[in-house]
Amino acid sequence: MAGPMSAQDKLALIYENLHEKLKEEIIEDVIIRQDRSLKIYWGTATTGRPHCGYFVPMVKLAHFLRAGCTIKILLADMHAFLDNLKAPIELVKYRAEYYRFVITSLLKSLNVPIDRLEVVLGSSYQLSAEYTMDLYRLCSVVSEHDAKKAGAEVVKQVANPLLSGLIYPLMQTLDEQYLDVDAQFGGVDQRKIFTLATESLPKINYKERAHLMNPMVPGLSGGKMSASDPDSKIDLLDPAAVIEKKLKKAHCAPKEVEGNGMISFVEFVLLSVDALKNGGKGRFVVERRKPEDGEPLVYEDIATLKEDYEADKLTPQLMKPAIIKAVVNLLQPLQEEYQASAEWQEITNKAYPPPETKKKEKKVKDRGTKFPGSKGVVEAKPDGHVEGEAKDQVNLGTGAAEAMENLDIHKKALPYHTDTLLEPICDEPQGKRIIITPPSMPFHLNRAQME
Repeated sequence: MAGPMSAQDKLALIYENLHEKLKEEIIEDVIIRQDRSLKIYWGTATTGRPHCGYFVPMVKLAHFLRAGCTIKILLADMHAFLDNLKAPIELVKYRAEYYRFVITSLLKSLNVPIDRLEVVLGSSYQLSAEYTMDLYRLCSVVSEHDAKKAGAEVVKQVANPLLSGLIYPLMQTLDEQYLDVDAQFGGVDQRKIFTLATESLPKINYKERAHLMNPMVPGLSGGKMSASDPDSKIDLLDPAAVIEKKLKKAHCAPKEVEGNGMISFVEFVLLSVDALKNGGKGRFVVERRKPEDGEPLVYEDIATLKEDYEADKLTPQLMKPAIIKAVVNLLQPLQEEYQASAEWQEITNKAYPPPETKKKEKKVKDRGTKFPGSKGVVEAKPDGHVEGEAKDQVNLGTGAAEAMENLDIHKKALPYHTDTLLEPICDEPQGKRIIITPPSMPFHLNRAQME
């Protein structure tokens, strides 16, 4: 919008596309009666990598800046650590720096002035003695039930919750005071924390603030778009081929408008971004599949697009290629800036190091000692001795006498009848002799053999 904006124009831009607002009289008092810049803070826990869903709050921050507001962005590194250890403490500082790069680049790509934008690191003041004392004071007036309820939709829910999940919403409440703002902005999923802040800050003698909420854009799989679920989001650094693959698989039921993430993305991101860049109404262009099918479909408002979609004039097969093209173009400036910044790339590798690939240990198969090539195999030689690693276990000598001596057979108690059963018997007719093999010997002869 060119030229100075009236108070009503500012309010209209601030409220545009919001899902809900609480205590808007505070905002109107600042802009209309006090006639000063509205101070707003938006916080984000520096956990997973930001995705395309971040364009929704970025568009609203751009609106606030266009309306003359002063914006403080809180990189909530301590919140990231408290939220069920989503961000390991040794990575928190790198992730906060990564978020700083991403958010600044996103806002610059929307062609909005960022001279009234301030980025604040949570740990820069949340570890002070004064803040800690105020946190204790807040703990003394907020029940466990209320703290748990407030963080139910924001803090990761587990079977055995940690105390850190109760501290999280209390710190977010206290941040309004320490950032010295008139209003806090966030997703509608934070409504319960905003309500807690409105009710509890006056109990420790701090003023209440207004709260502005943007809608939550459904993810690609139909649920909430989440940084922890790769299939539900498009990463801001995803290449064009990956974007195309993800969007082609995205949930987009024909003729269904409610809960359709593709339509929501067009409404809250693509149309709004185009309007910000061109300084007028946003346009979303859908090319026909064949030239003979007619002129492209051009939408300047979401109501017409929804009507055509419900009537099956605009189909998923037509809309998805248009969204793919728009998203690739949308991310191009940010990705080019990333490729040109060695510092940003270095921070990315430190903030989100690739997972260590564990080498699969080769399982040694124990095939016994009988197969060819076994370490335990032995080889018998013509003279009677054996060779191989296990020769000591089976070697009995090089002759019969030595073998018998090694076996110590004649000294063992045998189940036959004399100590001389194995001695040669020379008085047998025709020189024959009897050999009796005890069962314990390594031969399968259990009876007398005559030679």
